[in-house]
Amino acid sequence: MRNILLGAAATLALGVAMAASPAQAQTKVGVAGPLTGSNAAFGTQLKTGFDQAVTDINAKGGVLGKPLVEEAVDDACDPKQAVTAANQLVSDGVVVVDGHFCSSSSIPASKVYSDSGIIEISPASTNPQYTDDGTPFTYRVCGRDDQQGKVAAEYIKDHFPTAKIAVLDDNSTYGKGIADQVRMNLKTLGIPVVYNTSFTAGDKDYSALVSRLKQQGITFVYLGGYYSDTGLIVRQGAAQGFTPQYFSEDAAATQAFWQVSGPAGEGVLLTFPPPAEKDPAAAAVVAELTAAKLDPTGYVLYSYATLQVWAEAATKAGSTKPAIVTKELKAGGPWPSVLGPISFDAKGDVVNAAYAIYKFHDGNYTVFALKP
Repeated sequence: MRNILLGAAATLALGVAMAASPAQAQTKVGVAGPLTGSNAAFGTQLKTGFDQAVTDINAKGGVLGKPLVEEAVDDACDPKQAVTAANQLVSDGVVVVDGHFCSSSSIPASKVYSDSGIIEISPASTNPQYTDDGTPFTYRVCGRDDQQGKVAAEYIKDHFPTAKIAVLDDNSTYGKGIADQVRMNLKTLGIPVVYNTSFTAGDKDYSALVSRLKQQGITFVYLGGYYSDTGLIVRQGAAQGFTPQYFSEDAAATQAFWQVSGPAGEGVLLTFPPPAEKDPAAAAVVAELTAAKLDPTGYVLYSYATLQVWAEAATKAGSTKPAIVTKELKAGGPWPSVLGPISFDAKGDVVNAAYAIYKFHDGNYTVFALKP
């Protein structure tokens, strides 16, 4: 009987070991963004790019022979929820995070990741503070608001030098951050701003704001904020017969903006990086996404590139340990990606970020002018 019991115990132990081994041979990677809430359209973009990157990397054998396992968390673009989400990913044992989207989420979450020695690479957070106050574990594959704001201000100077300009923001880390950059650059360029104000994000009635803009005789409005609010301002402005030239930023780079603004969104300008989906480096991935009836525009390919460059660096480093990979990310490169070659500077910012001017027409935003 004793030998039978010992044999059974040995068999059980072997079975437990065999069951545990696949988990031990996996590498956990996380994605964090607004999967719910008013910015969920961008959360969908991040998750779409991340999912495709995991699929493609695993199809080639994973990273260092280990398949990637996804962990997705929702921060709803809320700073407190972002910290909770970050702690969840840390507890789950991820080695890299693709996210967050909103700067107000990425900045506090980055502290959690840095304290835990986990790499965060944001595909979309543009506020300079994210990397200015960052650590060796903090990166982004998009540009910064001090770059984007300069491009916008220069375009305004060149094309709307005599307009009566208003600059509005939603008082968020992102919205006010980009609007302040536009204000500062317009001042440097000698272009006066007639009216500056903040609006309340999430408000459903902007009629009083529209009335003030009309009273000021505004002919050009710069909007710093997210599409759910800026699209509503544009729509409610048109309802009052107020139709200035609107100019927004990368948080309007989604067809969801038009879903809110309706036809009033016709002609709205915005800044966003050049269309990655047209880069030859992205052709194969774009074809995959298109075949699956998934939209490759917006931040989809930025999210894909986030995991892609991490995988390239981990492979070259011969390790997925964040402390080793982070050294390779900055020292190595340029890393091949669907966005083209990517290199990072000492802060973790992408080198040579570029922007284009887009224009909404009939529900879609397309390149209107390229800027360096």
